[in-house]
Formats: sequence, C-alpha cells, structure tokens
Amino acid sequence: MSDTSAKRLRKYFFAARPAFLTASVVPVLVGSAAGFAAAGTFDFVLFVLGLVSIMLLHSGANIANDYFDHTSGNDWVNKNPTAFSGGRRFIQEGIMSPGATFIMSLVCLAAGAAIGMIIVFLTRSVFILVLGVIGMAGGFFYTAPPLKLGYRAIGEVAIAFLFGILPVAGSYYLQVRAVDAVMIFPAGVVAILIFLVILINEFADRDADGAVNKRTLVVIFGVDVSVWIYRIALGASYVMAALAMIIFKQMFYAGLLYLLTAPLGIAAMRFANKKDLETQGKVNANKVTILLHLVGGIAITIGFIATGICNLQ
Repeated sequence: MSDTSAKRLRKYFFAARPAFLTASVVPVLVGSAAGFAAAGTFDFVLFVLGLVSIMLLHSGANIANDYFDHTSGNDWVNKNPTAFSGGRRFIQEGIMSPGATFIMSLVCLAAGAAIGMIIVFLTRSVFILVLGVIGMAGGFFYTAPPLKLGYRAIGEVAIAFLFGILPVAGSYYLQVRAVDAVMIFPAGVVAILIFLVILINEFADRDADGAVNKRTLVVIFGVDVSVWIYRIALGASYVMAALAMIIFKQMFYAGLLYLLTAPLGIAAMRFANKKDLETQGKVNANKVTILLHLVGGIAITIGFIATGICNLQ
C-alpha cells in the first residue's frame, strides 16, 4: 500500500470519530450479556455481526452529521469547538471535501446495512429488520433534512432511543429471540447515560447552535435549567438500577455493580456546574460523563455475565 493510500485510509478512519464509537459498543455489550443471563447460551457470531454493523452505522451517522452540520453552517459558526463537540471539522480544516465526506458516510451506512441484512437472513427476524432500518434512518436524519431531529428539540431523546433502547433490545433479542420486560431497566440506564453525553456536549456548542436555530435543550432552556436536567437524569439512572434489583432477580448483580459507579456519578454532577460549563476550554464534565457511560455500561455487562454464570451452575 502506498503512503498516499495509507494516509487516505487513515483520514477516513478518523473522520468516523472512532474514539466515540463506545456509544454503540456499550449497548451491544449490555444487551448481549443480558441475553446470556436470560438464555444461558451465547451466539458469538450474531454478537460480532451485530457489533460490527452498529459500529459501521454509527460511523456513517457521525460522518453524515459532519456533512449536514457543514451545509447548515453550524460547524462554520462554531468558535468554541472542543475534542467532544463542534464536529470533527475535517471539512472546515480542508482535510476532506464536502463531497468526499458525504460519500464516505454513505459507504459506512451501506456496509453496516449489508451486515445487518446478513443478520436478518440468519435470524429470519422482521423485528431485527425494523430495528435496523429505524437505527440507520435515525442516525442519518439526526442532522439530515427534512427531519433534522437534532435541530427540532428532540435530538437528545432520539439519541437516547437510537443508542440506548434500540441497540440494547436488539442485541438482547439476537441472543434470546424475545424482548422481555426485564430489558426496560438496563436499556433505560444506557439510554440515560448516552442522553447525558449528548447533553453535556451541547453546552460548548450553545452559541453556534442558537445561531443556526438548532434547538437543543441547552439552547431552549439555558445553562441553569439544563444543568438540573443533567443532574436529575443522572440521579434517575441510579434510582432505576436500584428498582431493577428489587423487581427482577436477574438484574441484581447488574444493578449492584452500576450502583458502585456512584462516586463517578457524583464527580460528574460536581463538574456539571454553570461556572465550568460556561468557561471556554473546560471539558472535565465531558470527560467524566463519557467515562461514566463506558464504566457504567461495562459494570452492567459484567453483572449480567455473573448472573449468567451463576445460572449455569
């Protein structure tokens, strides 16, 4: 492979924002581990196919969002980009052309959809087909017209569904071939955690978002109220985990291990304060929130694996 080709592939790889693909990996781990706990078996092939498919779809959505935030002017007027917000900025920095960015997004989406169709063929499941279509369309139309979900005051809820409820339920279904009430709790916790990631990243973008009429929660409610939305939602995730431990026996270890992340949750609440969030360059709240999403998801996953192993004995 020539140096030019290697550089091009590296450019495309980083355009997908691979560091943030944990947002799609975590729900698959949680749902798959929950399926193992329920079924006592594990289909590794479907797990891998599902994981690769959602990562490709997520990559395509990330790149598409950069393209459409370019066309809307959002990333161009953003004077306060951070490592966590303001887009990848490859278009703004002249690293990739808008056309190449759009084509790359379609390639990733098509590859993810192709693997998704293999999963549908293997499972013969209309349910998985519907979930896949919703997931791909939701990720693309998060910033793409005419829907532009992220611009219409429902972006955070849409992400909570697309990267929380939907993939956890889908991954669970691949292992169990059913969707049970027990999934409400782990899917709900993961949905809240990714909701928090999106919300905390919007504080730095509030001026740019407001300038292009991107109606995020921070733009609509302002910093003070949005901080409280963040804190209440985070607290609700721990309440949900505690309730799950009481209501569902197979949620005990998963809920317990998630509750043990409370010190990290408290740190996140402390960093999510008006002063820091209004200070340019302060990203401690972003870092801790993303870490909580990852650690919390892994904790729940380990808890379900422990439950599954205990059930086998």
